[in-house]
Amino acid sequence: MSVTRAVPAEVKFLLVDDREENLLALTALLRRDGLTLMTARSGAEALELLLAHDFALAMLDVQMPEMDGFELAELMRGADRSRQVPIIFVTAGASDKARVFRGYESGAVDFLYKPIDPFLLRCKTDTFFALAQQKEQLKAMGQERAEALRTNEMLIAVLGHDLRTPISSIVLAAEMLAKKHGSGAGVDRIIRGAHLMNRMIADLLDFVRVREAGGLPVSPVPMDLLELTQRIVAEHRLTHPTRLIQVSTVGGSLAGSWDEDRLAQLLSNLLGNALKHGKPDSAVQLELDGRASDLVKLSVKNDGAMPAAQRAHLFTPFLGMKSRGGLGLGLYIVQQIARSHGGDATLDAANGDQICFRVTIARKA
Repeated sequence: MSVTRAVPAEVKFLLVDDREENLLALTALLRRDGLTLMTARSGAEALELLLAHDFALAMLDVQMPEMDGFELAELMRGADRSRQVPIIFVTAGASDKARVFRGYESGAVDFLYKPIDPFLLRCKTDTFFALAQQKEQLKAMGQERAEALRTNEMLIAVLGHDLRTPISSIVLAAEMLAKKHGSGAGVDRIIRGAHLMNRMIADLLDFVRVREAGGLPVSPVPMDLLELTQRIVAEHRLTHPTRLIQVSTVGGSLAGSWDEDRLAQLLSNLLGNALKHGKPDSAVQLELDGRASDLVKLSVKNDGAMPAAQRAHLFTPFLGMKSRGGLGLGLYIVQQIARSHGGDATLDAANGDQICFRVTIARKA
């Protein structure tokens, strides 16, 4: 068994013939830059190579002792690694319909008859060479993109973690100034900006967690959703004293086992989104529905129109509400929190004059 290389390459052809002179002739005719030619003088040697390498094409001599080309092809089709390798049979015998039928039945894509026409040989193999090169190029591009994405996500995580300390220092210093000299527009602006940065960093870190783990981790405990909702709504009423936030329930129990911090984040993101993008003179309506035995439903509504093109990307990270300010992660995080609790978050598109987000969560996360 021998290996003949034109140059180091990613595309490999397997040549199988029991006569050394035939292998040398095929190698001379097929040699080109970017192609590695590997040869075997028996079916057993070919199977060893097929177990160790990925081939773009196998050229098998039909008439070989011990194991002929048809038998080798059948064994190739029975192995996962070699099942998809295209096969061209090479034979010195005259064209025989029965043999040709058996060859195609064994998985052949073509037949070549000796003596082989060099031009015909190159034409028939060029296609497999080009396809294999394209496949490797696409694979390499995919690996590069995956690695670039992974690097970006690691950068986000590191920056998010490291930025929290200086931002906390800014908030602490601003609060000390407010206590010492009294609250003012400048100090208040610093505190609001720092808190906004903290929320954006938290969203970025959650985005990385979803990418790495396939979802957000939750720590469920028994709790009442109405109590949590009233607390979050009270906080938003303090920060938006001129806006009306209405809370209603439609029956059933609002008790369950959930991650309180995550649901607080979900409610806060939805209310913040409604307050920011709804009409200033209209109420934000939050409704809780505990009538189902296995899940709880909630909805947040506000008056306002939204273009259809924007609706299609609301839950897409970095695309959702980016055109209207922010990172575009808030609604994506809402959906991920709902899904981590066995439910989902959707946009109700029934009413074009009102924006309504609906969330379901299982009773037990």
